[in-house]
Amino acid sequence: MSTGSPAEPAGSPQAADPTPAAGEEGFARGARVLSIGIASTGLFTFAYFALSSNVLKDDPDAYGAISTLWAILFVVICVIYRPVEQLLSRTIAHRRARGLHTGHPLRGPLLIQAGFALVFLIAALAGRSALLGVLDNNETLYWIFVGSALAYAASYFARGYFAGHQWFALYGGLVLFESISRFCFPVAVAIGILHGPDWVAAGILAAPIASLLVIPFALRRMHGTSDGAIDPDALTLAEGAGFALSVAVIQLAEQTLLNAGVLTANITAGEAAAGVVFSALMIARAPLQLFQAIQTSLLPHLTGLLHAESDDDVTAEADEGADGSDGFDRTIRVTLLAIAGFAGIVAVGLLLIGPWVMNLLFSSDESYGRVGLAVIGIGMGFHLAAGTYNQAALARGHDRAAAVIWIACAALFVGWMLAPLVGDELVRAETGYAGGTMLLCLGLWLLYRRGPTAAVIAAGEPEPPRVVVPGR
Repeated sequence: MSTGSPAEPAGSPQAADPTPAAGEEGFARGARVLSIGIASTGLFTFAYFALSSNVLKDDPDAYGAISTLWAILFVVICVIYRPVEQLLSRTIAHRRARGLHTGHPLRGPLLIQAGFALVFLIAALAGRSALLGVLDNNETLYWIFVGSALAYAASYFARGYFAGHQWFALYGGLVLFESISRFCFPVAVAIGILHGPDWVAAGILAAPIASLLVIPFALRRMHGTSDGAIDPDALTLAEGAGFALSVAVIQLAEQTLLNAGVLTANITAGEAAAGVVFSALMIARAPLQLFQAIQTSLLPHLTGLLHAESDDDVTAEADEGADGSDGFDRTIRVTLLAIAGFAGIVAVGLLLIGPWVMNLLFSSDESYGRVGLAVIGIGMGFHLAAGTYNQAALARGHDRAAAVIWIACAALFVGWMLAPLVGDELVRAETGYAGGTMLLCLGLWLLYRRGPTAAVIAAGEPEPPRVVVPGR
């Protein structure tokens, strides 16, 4: 039964929490709200590394070690925690679109999240010597890495819960608190309150802890009781784990595209070279972080389009097609047009003033080429487009196929970075990133053309009426 039907009392939890199809907090509004919070987050993250580069200009190896710490940490938290965020977002949005607004199953996602965190802790302790080697043998950086990775477990679980309910203001506040708290540490070093690179790095640990300050606000919005409804299409623990593992592979591949250049530069040319490559790829990182606003609201919105079961949705699907593909395709098309315009502006801007801006913001002797920076801008556009097609694939049940495409492109990128075809590490990373994301976008576009899986189409159809046999 859809929200707001005559059979539901006005004060019931379902009536108080409309479905995404009702439009109270739809995709457009959610993207706008999140864009403000995450745009600010991207700026603060960019500022954190720019200021860190300047306060540590006399110790480029220390900045390189912190950059490497962040690169490894971001790979870990995206691979092991973002899958549960996406799982919660998709599952809760699916249930809400079908009229189930409370009593969302959290035990499975919690077990998956705890399992990922435990695997990480065991791996981090077992690989302590190797990690110390890439972190300039700094014990403090190692424990900041371990503590931060564990703290992000709660942060990403909260993000998935907020996204599924479309509580985008809370989501934006969470990531904003995170970035502001991190930025405060290099500021404190710059003005002399704190001293040394370890304090600059300490902001990375403080960030996920501070982000949880939004939890009390979320508790006020949570329903205290379950609606008692049973969802026959609810994912089992095995199905949820399968989806999470597919997304984990996708996240591993994405972080490989962003960080393999940094890690290979660290190995082949040292921490200073790694810092240079990392700074150049911030051109892609900052917009990608902003795009999380669209991605976060896109998955539950697309899921709602596919699974909404209200009478209005059934009527609309009869006009648009069995899976509501007109609205689905329209959302993808509008998003891609916005990405194309944004990427074009960024690429032109990098051609005009890219080297000047990079030398101004990042203290380095490296001479950034304007063409190379523009190539990264173009690659960023392909990356954003691929992310859009990826959310469509997750909503349509193509998570495994999408994972195969992502990991194949990431493997090609790593092969390019290890091949001595281009001697300069920065140029190698620039061209490899653009080429890898172009292939990725092409592969996911071909997957998009296949439409939803049969299982997803069936899950979005209303259940047939049950026949009650007298005496049974």
